[in-house]
Amino acid sequence: MLKNIAHIISELKDQYLLTDDFNKPWIIGFSGGKDSTALLQLVWLAIGDLHPELRQRKVYVVCNDTLVENPIVNEYVEGVLSKIKQSAVEQGLPIEVQKTIPRLEDSFWVNIVGRGYPVPNNAFRWCTDKMKIRPTSRFITEQVAEKGEAIILIGTRSSESATRAKSIKKHEIKGKRLTKHPNQHNTYVYAPIKNLMLEEVWYIINAMTSPWGADNSQLFQIYSDASADDYECPTMVTDNGHTSCGQSRFGCWTCTVVKEDKSMAALVRKGKLWLKPLLELRESLVTNRNISENRSSTRRNGTNAVTEDGHKQGNYTEEYRAKLLKEILLAQKQIQETKPELDLITNQELVAIQVVWNRDLNFEYKVSDIYNNVNNKEIEMKIHDEKLKKEINLLKSVCKDDSTDYDLIQELLTLQKSKALLNRKRGLKDDMERVIEKYII
Repeated sequence: MLKNIAHIISELKDQYLLTDDFNKPWIIGFSGGKDSTALLQLVWLAIGDLHPELRQRKVYVVCNDTLVENPIVNEYVEGVLSKIKQSAVEQGLPIEVQKTIPRLEDSFWVNIVGRGYPVPNNAFRWCTDKMKIRPTSRFITEQVAEKGEAIILIGTRSSESATRAKSIKKHEIKGKRLTKHPNQHNTYVYAPIKNLMLEEVWYIINAMTSPWGADNSQLFQIYSDASADDYECPTMVTDNGHTSCGQSRFGCWTCTVVKEDKSMAALVRKGKLWLKPLLELRESLVTNRNISENRSSTRRNGTNAVTEDGHKQGNYTEEYRAKLLKEILLAQKQIQETKPELDLITNQELVAIQVVWNRDLNFEYKVSDIYNNVNNKEIEMKIHDEKLKKEINLLKSVCKDDSTDYDLIQELLTLQKSKALLNRKRGLKDDMERVIEKYII
């Protein structure tokens, strides 16, 4: 085991010092889980063992926050990232932390509550691209634009699953450490720990001291608390306090692609009762997804979405979106009794949702009314509401009795305002032309 680990560190040093790609930055995808932690730990040890003058290649530790991460894992990761930043500076290492998040228009709640997208499933898994791939890809693209090329280090292991092993084998080039990224231009992929077994990963975490000063026993405890079974347990532990770690899979607490969130359920069973509202809200998302009454008869692009037996499969109705927003805010209120700093939905998302509703000409439901009703307080949206009312009354008086003109101008105005707030001016001209065509006889 020690021999394998020493070999990986030696390879990392060799690859880091290669002169033909010396200017290519290393980008490490860091989730805070066991594999990415083990990978970063080995990279850190490799670079730290080099003479300071040789530490010229930049290493970015990129952590993507979907804004709906498991709160316990997210809190732990935030603490670890803080230690990584501080220790890298203290130890004189060219390691920099970068955090990526989805754009406002790509966030989970803006798409579901705002646009009425049904929650993801295997057939319509829109979340991965919008919330994970795009934010990190933008950062990688920036690095490639600046440096010409970049190398991504991933913590993927062949022993994780047959699918992972097949994927690694498909992309690897015999005799080469780096492979071309299948989608990212001028980008290479490096999987240093692909041949490590699970026991070796846990050995790195449990038996080797964290070079950035983190308490790795916290990570082990998170896996232990979230265990639903004993499939992925280390056979080698370093003390009697190391119990089963289980087959834990952490990700978005809102994930509706998996049949059951075993890790969240296990955390609740083991005493983290404040997480129960999240578990219940996720179940509600799954249960209400395919109910015909909650869905429109058309999709957002206007195409028909009714099956032969009359079942609606379009986007969520305005009524259900408003109901869902209330559920989210109620869950948030309940959780904040224990974790007052934890927001399930941000204020920026609330504003964006209202903008999307206005763009859809949904004036029956207001985010401010739902928020105030749940929290028994007033939020500063009255000024905007009054301004909107004045605009509507003025527009009606100008258009007089011509409802068609009123609808056209109102739709064009809300379209322009929503594009401006969400920073999506691209496509505005085409969208406006489509709106105008709709009213031309």
